This record gives sequence, structure tokens and C-alpha cells, in this order.
Amino acid sequence: MSVDNELVLRVQEGDKKAFDVLIMKYQQRIVHVITGFVHDPVEALDVAQETFIKAYRAIPNFRGDSAFYTWLYRIAINTSKNYLTARARRPPATDVDAADATNVYEAPELKEFETPESSMLSNELELVIHQAIEGLQEDTATAIKLRELEGMSYEEISQVMECPIGTVRSRIFRAREAIDKKIQEVMGEGEQR
Repeated sequence: MSVDNELVLRVQEGDKKAFDVLIMKYQQRIVHVITGFVHDPVEALDVAQETFIKAYRAIPNFRGDSAFYTWLYRIAINTSKNYLTARARRPPATDVDAADATNVYEAPELKEFETPESSMLSNELELVIHQAIEGLQEDTATAIKLRELEGMSYEEISQVMECPIGTVRSRIFRAREAIDKKIQEVMGEGEQR
């Protein structure tokens, strides 16, 4: 029996500390998954907390048909989608700080060899990729995010998304094609300038 399954059984028997261990084990991975959907780091933490609350409430029904983390990822993705749907219904916030918006995607490890030109191209390329992903159908976007951002295998994605591996492969192929097409369009425009 895996460590996760043992911890789940202990939680199901009323051991709340066993759930704390599961949270510590998967918190970073879950926050990372959610950040792929919810780009605001503070909001992503709130969605992660909601994910763990939902998981705790649902754990008595966990049967072990899939790995615990797969089950938890599924809850995280659904909670993220619900959050985004609810957020779309809210009026826009008026206290958005432009400096915060530009700092969301900064990665310090990429700054070592950065020139103004490479920085501009990198930012433009990242923006194009994000726009291309946002333009995809929801299932296709989810599949590519899980594969490229989370590094999940096709089998794991199949379990998380509850669809056949062939469907996962097809969605990822379509997503990569759409992203490549968008990049080629931008690169073509850049060469004409």
C-alpha cells in the first residue's frame, strides 16, 4: 500500500494530522497547477486552500480508483475553473496595480544573460504563447498546461481529465499546432518591420 493510501485511510478514520501531511506533501504542486489557470499568485493560494477544503470534505468518498494526487489535481482543476467562471461574473477590480501586472511572469533565473532586445522578444513570445493558450478550447488548454507546465505524463493527464489517452494526445497536438501557428504569425510580422 502506498504512503498516500495509508494517509488517506488514516484521514478516513478521523486522523486530521494525516491530512496535514498530505497538504504539506502536495501544496506546492497544487499551487503550481492552479497558477497555470489563475495567474494572480495571491488568488491562486486562495483557490489552493479551497481545493484542500473540498478534498478534505470529499475524502470519505475517495475509493483509491486513481492515485491520490490525480484525484487531488482533478479537484484543483475543477476548483480553478469554478473560480474563473465566478470571477468572470464579478465587476472588474479598480485597484489593479500596473507594476504588479508586469511583474507576474518575471523569472530571475532568465535575467543572467538578458539584453534589452532578448528581454523584449522573450516577453513578446511569452505573451503570444499565453494568448494562444487562452484562445484554445478549455479542454485543449487544460491538456497542454498539464503537459507543458506540470510535466505530467499522458497517462496522468488522461486520469485527471477523465478521458482516453488518444484524446489527450489529440488535444496536446492541436494545442501545439495552434501555438506554433500564432508564433509564426508574430515572427512573420516581426520580419516585415
